[in-house]
This record gives sequence, structure tokens and C-alpha cells, in this order.
Amino acid sequence: MKVCGIEIKGSEAIIAVATMDGQALSHVALPTKKIALDDDDEAANVKVFAAQVASFVRENSIDRIAIKKRSKKGEFAGGPTTFKIEGVFQLLENCEVTLLSPQTINAQAKKHDFDLPGTLNKYQHEAYKAACSALLKK
Repeated sequence: MKVCGIEIKGSEAIIAVATMDGQALSHVALPTKKIALDDDDEAANVKVFAAQVASFVRENSIDRIAIKKRSKKGEFAGGPTTFKIEGVFQLLENCEVTLLSPQTINAQAKKHDFDLPGTLNKYQHEAYKAACSALLKK
């Protein structure tokens, strides 16, 4: 099973894909590391973003998507664009989408102590942790 972990920052969906062989987690290195939504006020741009997301999921045979949840209010609340991006992912056909809280992701990371592979860029770490958490949480 391939799980795509996503961290949404600003107008970008940062992507990291993980898979599990037996009990071993492994990173699936893909050329696409992030997908950006330019000027979300334009419907055409949102449609282009949705098409990019759908083709990424289809081309890479993604079974599940785990999105790191953002706060809806307070100091670290996500901006409106981040929720629009999240909505695009949740509307995908043939793909289960789960929202994971940062606390759940950190608890899974601590419990299972998964290593961050060198094939990841630093900015992909949170997305990878989300993917691993989803794989281990079932």
C-alpha cells in the first residue's frame, strides 16, 4: 500500500510517499515533491491544481492520503488557501483521505521511532511522518 503524506504550507501541498514491506517503512522517491496552487481567487487555477493532484495520485498509484491537520483558529491557524487545497484532496475519487492531528503524528513517530531517510528533503519530513503514521495506524 502506498500512502502519500501531505503537509500544506501557504499555497503548496508538500508531498512524501511511504510504503510498508512487512514491518519496514520505506520512502518512495518521486520527482514531484510539492504541488502549488497559484492565485486561488481564480477558479481556473483551482481547476488546474485539482487536475495536477488527480494525475499525481493516478500516475503514482496512491492508495491513501494522510494530511497533517492545521488549526482552524488561534495563533497557528491555517490560511484560507490551505483549506481550499485540503478540500481538493478530499474530493479525489478512488482514494481514501485521512486528516491526522500533529499530536497523533508525533505520538506515532515517538512510539515507532521511524527514521527519516536521506532521500527526503528537509521540508518533506512532516509529510513523510504523516504518511508513516497513516501506515502504522491502520
